[in-house]
Parts: sequence; structure tokens; C-alpha cells
Amino acid sequence: MPSETHVAVLLDEAVDALRVLPGGRYVDGTFGRGGHSRAILAKLGPAGRLYALDRDPDAIAAGRDMDDPRLMLIHDAFSRLDKALAVCGVTSVNGILLDLGVSSAQVETPERGFSFRLDGPLDMRMDPTRGVSAAQFLAAASEREIGEVIRDYGEERYAKQIARAIVTARARGSIRTTRELAAIVAAAVRTREPHQHPATRTFQALRIHVNQELEELSLALARGVELLEEGGRLVVISFHSLEDRIVKRFIRGESQAGGVPDRLPLRAAEMPSPRLKAVGKPTRASPREVALNPRARSAVMRVAERTSAP
Repeated sequence: MPSETHVAVLLDEAVDALRVLPGGRYVDGTFGRGGHSRAILAKLGPAGRLYALDRDPDAIAAGRDMDDPRLMLIHDAFSRLDKALAVCGVTSVNGILLDLGVSSAQVETPERGFSFRLDGPLDMRMDPTRGVSAAQFLAAASEREIGEVIRDYGEERYAKQIARAIVTARARGSIRTTRELAAIVAAAVRTREPHQHPATRTFQALRIHVNQELEELSLALARGVELLEEGGRLVVISFHSLEDRIVKRFIRGESQAGGVPDRLPLRAAEMPSPRLKAVGKPTRASPREVALNPRARSAVMRVAERTSAP
């Protein structure tokens, strides 16, 4: 199984944005193969602590090779970071990093079922010990449900045709492998963007749905801002527009004063203070990084800082 193939995107930019304090407490909500965690640990002093979460048991297993007393590995989803840290006796942190999406190690392991290029069981769960697999969803969902998932999470214009083809195919037998699904989608989609496999958007949509990625992200952002100390940084790297839209709107909403009725007569000084302030502009990978790691092409990093507002 590939374990060292994942290259952390925007590594230096993300860790610099955290402004790591030697004695601070930090969260890497998506440990993966530890790229960002290693860089954070390199900036921490002996008293510093890093709490690294991942819901993929393979990632946690790979991380056990990092024998560092400052690192606490936690097998859990980042949407539960508040509860996971509470178990460790931690109620506030100096920074949170979220590197969203799927890792190269997951994509390149056929048994995980993430890739239409590698034949394997149609699973797609980031934590294969929990939840419903992509194959189970496709076997039980209605044509309308399948079409809505592919349309909403894959932004696929041929969602109805693909859903109809899937339902027709499953009537002849279960759809159990990635290659079977990719072939069904390819036959249903007559045209596609240059250099893109016809099943790209469908696989993305099913993965997002199976793992509830957008719901998990929304929860993590809301709970993360509660944990940040004043001056603490929230750093989020997203890889598609649906994720980035959620992050952008969250930071914008938390950076604006509000929460009172429109007609309530309040002076400016009496308005509730925003809990976050956006830091800089969105950051994208340099041409050099994209050339070395094509996965970085779609990455967008947004940064926000916790204010003194309660």
C-alpha cells in the first residue's frame, strides 16, 4: 500500500500562516501522511503540542512511526475536534490547519476505491470502518437521489443521464467496482472537457456524499473558531469550489459585526465585534509547485485570525 506518495500542498505557506509559537498548541485536522505536521513540529519547542486528527485509520497507522512526545495522534473526524481535544484536556489552541480533500495515498490504493483509473471495490470511505460505502449507496438510492448527488456535489451537467444509466445497470447486477462504475458513466456521457475522464465529476460527487465532506467542513469551522485563542490562526486549504465557497462565506460571516435585529438602535461601538478577521488574500500554489505536484493546481488557501471578541 502506498504510504509516502502524498506531497503536502502549500506546505511552507500554510505553516508560515499559522505563525507557530514555540510553546503553542496546534491542530492538524487532516494528518494524512504527516507533511504539514512535520513542518509544524519543526517550529515547535519542547513545550509545544500538536494534536493531529485523521479519520483514516491508515493515516493514523502511518503516523505512529513519528516518535515525538509533542505529537498526539487522534483517530477521529475533524468535525469532532472540540470533543477530541476535550478528551486530552485541551480547551483552546493557538492554530488550526485543515488540508481538505483526498490524499494521494488514498487515491493510489486500489482497495480504497477512490480512483476510476485503478480497479478496486467501490468503497470511497475515508474511514472504511464506519458508514455506507459508495457501492451500498448506489445499490439503495433512488434514481432521483443519485442524480441530485452527482449534480450538486460533482457539478455534473449530465447528472440525470448518469443516474439513469446507473439504475439501469444495477437492474442487471450489483455495481461493485470502480472500473464498472467508470464504464457506465463513460457510456452515458458523450462529451467531456479535454483531458478529463468522463467519470471525474461523478467520482468526486460520490466521495463527497459518502464522507459528508461539506457537512464535516461546516462543523469543523464552527467548532474550530470556538477553540482558537486570541491571535490564533485558522488556515484552510481547499481543492474545489464547493469547499472554498463554504470557507470563504464562513470567514466573511465571522469577520462582520452582526447578530442583532436590523432596526435595533445601536451605536457603532455597541455593535457585537466579529470573532475573526481575514488575513491577506487567498493563496494559490506557485507555477513551480504545480509543475512538481499537479494536484496543487486547484488548491486555494484562506487564512483568518481570532479576535478578542467573546
